[in-house]
Amino acid sequence: MSDAFTLPLKAVCRCGKLRLSMTAQPLVTCACHCAGCQKMSASAFSLTAIFPAECFAVTAGEPVIGGMHGELRHYFCDHCLSWAYTQPEGFDGIINVRTTLLENAEDFPPFMETCTSEKLSWATSGAVRSYDKFPRPDDLDALFREYAAWREHGRA
Repeated sequence: MSDAFTLPLKAVCRCGKLRLSMTAQPLVTCACHCAGCQKMSASAFSLTAIFPAECFAVTAGEPVIGGMHGELRHYFCDHCLSWAYTQPEGFDGIINVRTTLLENAEDFPPFMETCTSEKLSWATSGAVRSYDKFPRPDDLDALFREYAAWREHGRA
């Protein structure tokens, strides 16, 4: 495994104008199969690394809200329009950064997959945990601990 967790972690959009920094390790990584993520990512699923919000910063560029402009605040680079991160309403303590924008993205495979009830039948993510919708909020702390142990032991 590389030194993917040398902090701070950096993320950059396609054009390089929008830059993000995270001073903590991800709480968990995820592939979301919901129809909305399929359309926004133009793929079978979106990839996300979930970080504590207090450890997240935009260090360059001006993100703009895109997507559905609703309760899920999706932020994009104002120049290349790359989908960079999401701030889910009601979960103000976390930021969902698009995994593929991270340096060393290869080192952040999805640990869980969500909304598998909407997934394309041929799509596989390699995730360890699967949920028809989303994990229950009461299950998140245990899930975060399981992810940390999985990472620490070099991925099972």
